[in-house]
Amino acid sequence: MLRHVNTEIAILGAGVIGLAIAEALVAEGREVVLVDPNPPGSGASYGNAGTIADYAVMPVGTPAVLRHLPSLLFNRNSPLSIRHSALPGLAPWLLRFARQSLPQAAIRNATALAALLDGANPLWHDLADRIGAADLIQQRGCLYLYETARAFRAAGAELAHKRSFGVTVDLISPDDLASLEPGLPQVAGGAALFPGAAFLTDPGAMMAALRAAAMQHAGLLTGKVDSLTRQFDGIILEGAGIRVHARQVILATGAHGRDLARMAGDTIPLETERGYHAEWDMAVPRLTRPTCPTSRGFYLCPMQGRLRVAGTVELGGLTAPPSPHRIARLIEGARAIFPDLPDPDRTWMGFRPSLPDSLPVIGPSQGGPDVIHAFGHGHIGLTLAPITARIVADLVAGRDPQRDITPYRPGRF
Repeated sequence: MLRHVNTEIAILGAGVIGLAIAEALVAEGREVVLVDPNPPGSGASYGNAGTIADYAVMPVGTPAVLRHLPSLLFNRNSPLSIRHSALPGLAPWLLRFARQSLPQAAIRNATALAALLDGANPLWHDLADRIGAADLIQQRGCLYLYETARAFRAAGAELAHKRSFGVTVDLISPDDLASLEPGLPQVAGGAALFPGAAFLTDPGAMMAALRAAAMQHAGLLTGKVDSLTRQFDGIILEGAGIRVHARQVILATGAHGRDLARMAGDTIPLETERGYHAEWDMAVPRLTRPTCPTSRGFYLCPMQGRLRVAGTVELGGLTAPPSPHRIARLIEGARAIFPDLPDPDRTWMGFRPSLPDSLPVIGPSQGGPDVIHAFGHGHIGLTLAPITARIVADLVAGRDPQRDITPYRPGRF
């Protein structure tokens, strides 16, 4: 049976970005329908590290990464790896990524990230207050853990670089770290504390609260959109069993936005990262704030009733099954910090969108403002959700956004 829906605004994608946009638009009295084949707030919006990372100003591609790119990509134990079967299709993207990792490009991308991240934490606190979920967000900062004195010393230049983009970071000695997080093992190096970072103690519960707030005044259509066609009186979206007629469409499609963007008139070099997590149920997690052992490339996340270990980057597309090796590496890394951990209670894999410059695509389509892009946020989609929602609400209303969106427009490619 064909489900036919007419609406003012259709938001494709009901992850954290789409839900935050819906919440912002319905607050301004807009008629909104969300369209997604999966439950709202699932996928990477649920499976992330829960960190509102206003300090994440460095793009994935930097000169340091470029120098070590071959060993990183082809070492299956690296925090950044590639599925060998995906290499032929990824080659054009990797060339773009290499160019974006050159010094001038990396500085330009970091500057754009810092500008977009500005104010992320206050906006998340405001959003949590509006949706009745203030108890799910904590302001305890985030730790970068350096297990050796040599690693701690070597991090000085990188941390100074972050400070140059306005990031606040405090250096923590091993003794102070032991006082701050007594559950961690003693380390010879120390840590960097980003005190401005906030943390969602249960991303799934936060997504449920955001969904409930948005769905009070927005509709939800479960299905996958396969085609986007402009007409004189709006846009037709079609998929198996669904047909939507909307005056305006927001593409908040995460890792799935490339084909629909092309139908709208924009060629976006979007690829897919496969992220993983493992969880151990425990009444009291062994930490009080997210902690990243920097040599291992993942986060230890003390969530409600469990410890989540999340992270690493695997370039490998949307269709391959989860990698048992990547999951095993997460478990092995967690046990390097907490040797007595048993087998995890559950594991997960999800998809993150990845662009060569680490910047999202936010702004009107080159084919016309009846399509607005809001996807490609990479590792910081959770962090940037309220900011993206505010920008999109301004664009829908015909207002100038409160920050310059030139670096994020789809025409930059």
